[in-house]
Amino acid sequence: MNPNLDLLHRYPFERLNELKAGITPPAHLKPIALSIGEPKHLSPAFVKQALVDNIDQVAVYPATKGGQPLRETIAEWLQQRFNLNAQGIDADHQVLPVNGTREALFAFTQAVIDPQRRPIVVSPNPFYQIYEGAALLAGAELHYLDCTAENNFIADLSAVPEQVWQRCQLLHLCSPGNPTGAVISIEQFQQAIALADKYDFIIASDECYSEVYLQEDSPPPGLLQACAEIGRDDFSRCVVFHSLSKRSNLPGLRSGFVAGDSQVLKAFLRYRTYHGCAMSTPVQIASTAAWADETHVIDNRSQYREKFAAVTEILRPVLDFPEPQASFYLWPKTPIADTDFAKQLFAEQNVTLLPGQYLSRDTASGNPGENRVRLALVAETEECIEAALRIKQFVQGLS
Repeated sequence: MNPNLDLLHRYPFERLNELKAGITPPAHLKPIALSIGEPKHLSPAFVKQALVDNIDQVAVYPATKGGQPLRETIAEWLQQRFNLNAQGIDADHQVLPVNGTREALFAFTQAVIDPQRRPIVVSPNPFYQIYEGAALLAGAELHYLDCTAENNFIADLSAVPEQVWQRCQLLHLCSPGNPTGAVISIEQFQQAIALADKYDFIIASDECYSEVYLQEDSPPPGLLQACAEIGRDDFSRCVVFHSLSKRSNLPGLRSGFVAGDSQVLKAFLRYRTYHGCAMSTPVQIASTAAWADETHVIDNRSQYREKFAAVTEILRPVLDFPEPQASFYLWPKTPIADTDFAKQLFAEQNVTLLPGQYLSRDTASGNPGENRVRLALVAETEECIEAALRIKQFVQGLS
């Protein structure tokens, strides 16, 4: 067996199940889960119809590179969404469909890490656990950058020691952030690009929450947009990951894409050809339809905006949390230990949250997730409001 398997940490939801084990919550209260970031809004009917209409295409082997219609639609979407320069992005060499960002983030790390050069992967902390697991299985060390209220929950790249950058092969960024919802600015992306050039590493920007934002006229910027503003149209050393899971409420479709540096994607495509992970043709056709439509995405944001307004109004008097910018998470401080908060809330109110320390690792400064919890506002508005009212009652009971 691969000895690096023993380095993997337990997944947050496994730890959460252990925390809740043996507890019987009040039977008269309907269970409400705000722990998992699985969208519950309706999937677009036209996307489902595209799957039905093209189901016979399951008889055809799909190409690992994906079909031209899907890649061209993605390229057009990127051009419009991130204000790319006139030449845009090359659908043939700078776009690659993938089966969701989770699969792609893991596989990408295996493809780009050279384990013989004592590699380091730099990651935000807290983080999506795939960043860590993929790095460990690729034979890399992790260097964590604490994202706290003091730095507005954005990894401070200037705090990384020179010797870490010298060994860095991959920098993970996540914007909007999971679980903080913090948004990286164009200038911060460009700082990362300058460091990548100086120390010769790749930037992997996880932007799967980029289409869930609260100000309709202020979409979060992306890494490719930062490249375009400095004329870096080859997107050298820069790769972004996008998904239909959150944007279009299609987590089960397992559809996303990777885009950016053509030389990096050429190597990644070679890896994927052996990996055996081509997207099925019906999913490609349905995905093309989803990326070509913005109406359902605007409606999706409207629903999240309504929920955030209602829930934050209820919770703001009793909990301290960063003002939401994007994603569908709240990241409040807890008046007691985050694990105790989650455990007692479940026991008394039948509401499930995720303790923040399960999403973070200990560093010299402590664990940046301690005394915080993640609320995923993915359920219908009424259910989220009910959960917020129960949380408020629970917090008031603590005081």
